[in-house]
Amino acid sequence: MKMASQDSPQERPDPKISGSQAFRLAHLVSDTVNHLRLKLARRWKFSPQTIAYQGYGSTEWVRVLGRVVLTSKPAPGSRAERAAQNGNQNIRGWRAFTSVPIQFVEVDIEIGGVTTRVHADRGGLVDTVVPVSLAPGWHTAVLRAAGTEAAEAKIYVISPDTRLGIVSDIDDTIMVTALPRPFLALWNTFVLNERARMATPGMAVLMDRLLVEHPEAPVIYLSTGPWNAAPTLARFITRNMYPTGTLLLTDWGLTHDRWFRSGQDHKRRNLELLAQEFPNMRWLLFGDNGQHDEAIYSQFARDHGDRVAAIGIRQLSTGEAVLAGGHSETGDHTDTSVPWIYSPDGAGMASRLEELELL
Repeated sequence: MKMASQDSPQERPDPKISGSQAFRLAHLVSDTVNHLRLKLARRWKFSPQTIAYQGYGSTEWVRVLGRVVLTSKPAPGSRAERAAQNGNQNIRGWRAFTSVPIQFVEVDIEIGGVTTRVHADRGGLVDTVVPVSLAPGWHTAVLRAAGTEAAEAKIYVISPDTRLGIVSDIDDTIMVTALPRPFLALWNTFVLNERARMATPGMAVLMDRLLVEHPEAPVIYLSTGPWNAAPTLARFITRNMYPTGTLLLTDWGLTHDRWFRSGQDHKRRNLELLAQEFPNMRWLLFGDNGQHDEAIYSQFARDHGDRVAAIGIRQLSTGEAVLAGGHSETGDHTDTSVPWIYSPDGAGMASRLEELELL
């Protein structure tokens, strides 16, 4: 077994903080608060846990995602423990935000006979690329931090012959939610559980049909939602029979060079990364007209028109648009050869994709 050490810029501990004195002070306060949270969590007998998320890759590398946190665990033999083991837990959203990230901790990643040691970032997140030779299909990566049980992550290795992939937003695209609305966003995120969220009509069927016709297509769920919500989103995806896929989420709060993470930059950056990683693939992009998906996808289509098979935009209802504070304009897409599809549900998108011979 080979051991490699890999530290990309976002994984190195104690990155240099740039900016004003106020910004550096904010980082000091943030680190102090997190330190106090860690002390309280340990006093309350929270346990360290490595969480592994589904990843993807090529036959020469894989992208591995995970997180290291202190979290409370149900008492042995309790009803909560049995529910967790059976996947039947009725979890309120706020519980996902009680865990405390363990910053800059070392994490060993084992896959394909190669062990790579990396550092989690200031949010406890591991997002790294591991060079490894693997056959197309499903593989398992094992993530392990000191003092935690090993966690397994499914990794989908994309064949060099694959020509189509799927990227989808989550909120208001595959899931009817109120995330852009300040009031209801807090309710949906911190109070409701995933059983109370509703799947967008027809979208699960559309995704299933696409994978029947394109069984090797990878599915990427690209959202501005926080990593704390990943378990809830994964259960929602499974419960509503959406295809399994990689979640690419973000974290709230400070970064090493800015006050707040930008959800739009997060989406743009990951789309650009996919274009670089798989230059021979085209992507089906799904989003909605309630946030910034149209602008983001328009820019991507202008820069990489040959990498986009079609763009599907879910149109919000009048009520949803009012709660969202309006919606983006459909816009003029005559300057691009990329097909744009507008529909309030998956059935309408499916009909148009049939005309494009993608279904």
